[in-house]
Amino acid sequence: MTPAADLPDTFDMAQGKLTVDLGAICANWRDLSDRSQSDTGAVVKADAYGLGAGRVSQALAQEGARQFFVATAKEGAQIRKALGSGPDIFVFSGHMAGDTDDMRDAQLTPLINSIDQMLRHVEALPGHRFGIQLDTGMNRLGMEEAEWSALRDIALAQNPALVMSHLACADDPSHEMNARQLANFIAMTDGIDAPRSLAATGGILLGEDYHFDLTRPGVGLYGGLPYVDARPVVTLDLPVIQVRDVLPGESVGYSNTWIASVPTRVATVSGGYADGIIRAMGNDAHMWAGETRCKILGRISMDLIGVDITPVEGEPETLELLGLHQSVDTAADWAGTIGYEILTSLGARYDRVYLTA
Repeated sequence: MTPAADLPDTFDMAQGKLTVDLGAICANWRDLSDRSQSDTGAVVKADAYGLGAGRVSQALAQEGARQFFVATAKEGAQIRKALGSGPDIFVFSGHMAGDTDDMRDAQLTPLINSIDQMLRHVEALPGHRFGIQLDTGMNRLGMEEAEWSALRDIALAQNPALVMSHLACADDPSHEMNARQLANFIAMTDGIDAPRSLAATGGILLGEDYHFDLTRPGVGLYGGLPYVDARPVVTLDLPVIQVRDVLPGESVGYSNTWIASVPTRVATVSGGYADGIIRAMGNDAHMWAGETRCKILGRISMDLIGVDITPVEGEPETLELLGLHQSVDTAADWAGTIGYEILTSLGARYDRVYLTA
């Protein structure tokens, strides 16, 4: 892998370096596409899960993705600038008040969630493409069965670009909710001519019954569970600012939550919860110096973290928090959360490097 050509030659050595492997993202998309018995799009909402929606979308479009999904119209307008004309950009939140200019100017396709949204869309942009989002049991977004029944014939007469729903428990293949939502989706869409979509990453892995006409992988593209075969995408290296010897009885960090019982070499690294390193992970978290595992000591603070480097020979210049040794889901387990939150929390202060295939 090589860094993209437009990167700066030098970095601020007091900042962490976040490396995003675009080649790995594309490889994950290819594999999930190969598993899909259908076309395969890509979810790039939330700035491509925190990794840079413009760069990620361009790489995926070059790889062959033609359908992209975002949360809001503003996100969609940004993706259109990156991609130019051609690929479809679907907006999960539908057509909200104030979205009309973006929908028209960026040629976005809202996924209509209610009769009110449908009325707003056809009045503001007659003849403009749209899709439909159905609620099959998640009770989050989409038309429920009664509302869909009232609108179905009218909507289908206008040739929606897509009819979709979203699975609540696809990360748990044994959960009965998966089969229930599949049955509901089939019942609500049986006999329609419009393309259908139900599966995101977890749904792809549930098997071809869930694939329909288009799958929408998201977190799996970025190396997260439940896609256990994903290639790692993110590496996060934090620079060591200072190394000190801590004697037995001395403490490290706020509130004296860690006290040395033996002589300990402690590295202070640049990074903290202002950079999306969740404070709650501190008690269980580790970093890596080469092949040596090093425990985080005390509390993660806003900008700094103490790390035990006693087993390390010499003084390392950087320590790795995310990478080949531990994934975003490992870090999520330490914090009692999910890999999605780790990815989308990655801060703006990192120097970012994009690797291409």
